Amino acid sequence: MIYLQLFWAFFISNILGYGGGPPSIPLIQNEVVNQYGWMTVQEFGEVLAVANALPSPIATKLAGYIGYEVAGVPGALVALFATVAPTAIAMILLLQFIHIFRKAPQVKAMTQSVRPIVTVLLGTMTYQFLMGAVEGIGWMQTGILTVASYLLLETWKMHPAYVILISMAYGFFFIG
Repeated sequence: MIYLQLFWAFFISNILGYGGGPPSIPLIQNEVVNQYGWMTVQEFGEVLAVANALPSPIATKLAGYIGYEVAGVPGALVALFATVAPTAIAMILLLQFIHIFRKAPQVKAMTQSVRPIVTVLLGTMTYQFLMGAVEGIGWMQTGILTVASYLLLETWKMHPAYVILISMAYGFFFIG
């Protein structure tokens, strides 16, 4: 039963996550945290932070890790297959039509209409992570990490992986 749940959670998230990683992250979070309760919001946020620091598509990293945590190696394989299956199926079925519809105004309008939805989903997820951080370490520590991360990323153009590592070290040494 757990394998079917893993498959369904990642298959649905990735079939509805139009456009790849960023749109599918809130959907994966909903399935993993709210639907099945395999992780808390804070745990999901930590996994997401580490996954963002590693190369390759984010959805496959999340699927591999979460699948492994829930059901070992077979769970990781099921979750990974469920993550790539929607794309593989769509490519196989729709490849023959790509040249017909690529310039259609309806397709362009659909793509444009999805962007605000993704923005709202990512904003909601960010708010949930912020409230989880505040609940876990307080406003002051969250503020310090937020301002420091912003400065490192935007002012000094530091790679996000280094910012994550610095934040982890800060948490280890100063937050405990």
